[in-house]
Amino acid sequence: MTSVGSLRVLIAPDSFKGSLSSVEVARGLADGWARARPGDELILAPLADGGEGTLSAIAESGGWEWMECPAHDPLLRPLTARWLRSLDGKRGAMELAEVSGLSRLPRDEPRSPLAATTDGTGEILRAVLDASVRHVMIGVGGSATTDGGAGLLRGLGARFGSSSGGSGTSGGSVVPRARLLGPVPDLGSVDLSGLDPRLEELEVRVACDVTNPLLGEQGAAAIYGPQKGAWPQDVAALDAWLTRYADLLEEASGVRARDRAGAGAAGGAGFGLMCLEPRLRSFDLIPGVELLMQETGFDESLARADLVITGEGQVDSQTAFGKTALGVAQRAAAAGLPCFAVGGSVTLEGAAVMVGAGAVAVPVLDGPMTLGEAMDGASSLVVSAGERLARIVELAGAAAMRQSRP
Repeated sequence: MTSVGSLRVLIAPDSFKGSLSSVEVARGLADGWARARPGDELILAPLADGGEGTLSAIAESGGWEWMECPAHDPLLRPLTARWLRSLDGKRGAMELAEVSGLSRLPRDEPRSPLAATTDGTGEILRAVLDASVRHVMIGVGGSATTDGGAGLLRGLGARFGSSSGGSGTSGGSVVPRARLLGPVPDLGSVDLSGLDPRLEELEVRVACDVTNPLLGEQGAAAIYGPQKGAWPQDVAALDAWLTRYADLLEEASGVRARDRAGAGAAGGAGFGLMCLEPRLRSFDLIPGVELLMQETGFDESLARADLVITGEGQVDSQTAFGKTALGVAQRAAAAGLPCFAVGGSVTLEGAAVMVGAGAVAVPVLDGPMTLGEAMDGASSLVVSAGERLARIVELAGAAAMRQSRP
């Protein structure tokens, strides 16, 4: 068989949530591809949407070093958190999920949606400032919290008072398992005068794919509270608390942000960050995939490629709403490059979305199996999918060369 010439293949998937990180998916596809076409140049550019795995995807692009700092999990238990600093020391990247994410709570532990706070995220941001970094990317997906970013602000020096005169839970104490509402259950005041003055030197870019407002039927509590363990009565209590909190924080900050797209991100942490905007040197909220592409030099990698492979856990009707696979496919089409999109599963709707973007969706499954079996065998399935794609390209290239003969 005549072989198609050497190719430069850009492999830029999202994670297969619950089974493989985007770094693991990219490496698996590359390993499989190399089995069939060892002479090709493989360019790995794993992506993320701002949630868990964002830091790993950025670190994989090179030019970063891992940093550590003490912080607290969603229930204010101490831990060691990681963030990234560029090798020149000028830029930083951090994940809310690293300390305030659902993944920080053991699966067998009862959820505490009314008690969980983002204090740890504020502690990482303070560590970023302590390291003299003044340009930071913050990924805000995957939170366990619905505190409107109050804990984050408290980690930066904000103070919250109760209507009865108390000052609320201290950042270093352990929250009791009793249900609480935010940092202060009976919130009576918000004082921003103690915020870290170095914030005025800080440029912040927030990676966020969520467009929900803070409050109401489409807000942080109603839409995302149940997946964090909130019962209907909890959702109502959280939304009422967030309404009171928004009244006080908007008055203190001079910012009206509750209805802005993304205010409901990460349990309202998007709202808390928006209210910091007047105190920051600059602030931008950017779709997660777009921001990750900027941070990882995706466009430079795309300019070198002959073929693109992307993917995500499920290529379905939701892929049309700005998910990673669609974003990569659209960039590939604009560059005139062919694109495959691999998925843990691919629905007819998802395949149609990808065709509309000029890409072909390919499931990684190679036979009938349960979801559990697919997740347990995800690594080998991804490697096999990479090899199949390479052999398809080999066959297509050979056929094209045959047809070009006189």
